[in-house]
Amino acid sequence: MQPRLISKFDITAAGHGKGLLGDIDGDGRMEVVFVQADGGIDDRYVPHQVTCATAYRLDGTLLWQTGSPDGNPGGFGSDFPAQLYDIDGDGALELLCVMDKRFWVLEGATGRVKESRELPGENAHDCIIIANLSGKKHADDIILKDRYRHMWALNREFELLWTHEGNLGHFPWCSDVNGDGFDEVMAGYDLLDHNGRLLWSCRDLEDHADCLWVGDVNGDGQPEIAVGGSVTCLYSAQGQELWRYDGSVESQHIALGKFLPDQPGLQVAGLDRIRRGDGYKGQWDGKDGMFLLDCSGKEVWKENRKTDGWLTIVDKLSNWGGDGKDYILAYRRGGGVTPALYDGAGNPVVVFPEDGYVIHGDLFGRGMEEVLIYSKDTAWVYSAVDFDLSQVPSGKPVFQEKRLYRSTLYPGGEA
Repeated sequence: MQPRLISKFDITAAGHGKGLLGDIDGDGRMEVVFVQADGGIDDRYVPHQVTCATAYRLDGTLLWQTGSPDGNPGGFGSDFPAQLYDIDGDGALELLCVMDKRFWVLEGATGRVKESRELPGENAHDCIIIANLSGKKHADDIILKDRYRHMWALNREFELLWTHEGNLGHFPWCSDVNGDGFDEVMAGYDLLDHNGRLLWSCRDLEDHADCLWVGDVNGDGQPEIAVGGSVTCLYSAQGQELWRYDGSVESQHIALGKFLPDQPGLQVAGLDRIRRGDGYKGQWDGKDGMFLLDCSGKEVWKENRKTDGWLTIVDKLSNWGGDGKDYILAYRRGGGVTPALYDGAGNPVVVFPEDGYVIHGDLFGRGMEEVLIYSKDTAWVYSAVDFDLSQVPSGKPVFQEKRLYRSTLYPGGEA
């Protein structure tokens, strides 16, 4: 399937930053906000802060910018503390970010400051996680963390609810896995209830959790929790280990989906860092490979790459062109391999001609997913179906799904 180029625009004015998608002006089309982070830090240990944010329409119109772009910003070695979400429930998205050691709420449409709050801890800015710890209809609690050890849970008024210390991994995932109306928090290898009380732990796993997914993998009608890290494991909501796949060296990314429609349950796509390079030492000779597991944890296939590259990001993309299917999205592949959508057999079925980071969503409110690829200076918008950007937008705001307001370089999700 040949992707169709909808738009191409220059993003040099934003500097090189991470892209966030959301309908920030409520016109019925998404916009993209590029957030730049501070450079000159060792982000293995010190969390980033946002230094500049720049908002664009998908035709390339620059809407607003706060901060000044830096020619030598922080790299994409860890998350940036920024999300697009309607935190105050007024029906419009805000940009939530940490800048200058404070938590800021900026009006999405204009970048105007709406709120500024003190952080609960000096390093409480590795990422921002929206959660429903209060049992409300509208989630408005916030979880902040440092790189790997400490986590702070706050309510809408930024009052401290609880703290937790443990092996947190990269991006804890919040979901109501027991149906009590409150989010539970999978904080790395620990599942916490909404009060921060430890329910169970999978502490026999080594290293840390790279990514977390929630979904009914085995088809029993109950959600399970999939953990990717040193190995890939599946747990019941009560903490029983259902299976463990140890056929990988480092399970850096996983994604749950119906990649094989004729097979029972869900499948687990993943990315194994077979031989890890070290970018901090200038060693880029690593090797990675994608894999697919069935609902019982049995390996269906594993990629044997013939090209260089060990930094691939794997995610799920659904309903490309309205076809209702789940695909394995893989990008940052290296070795001259551009972003692509792969089917459940590991075949590339949609190959994008441009290389770069990828964000995806229902950009035009048509009930299907499109793709935005961006490099340091250019953004490209691709779809399976033509779209005319000169059309007047519908005026009906595009829904901001959970995956988009829990944006992370270590994609987690729910299936």
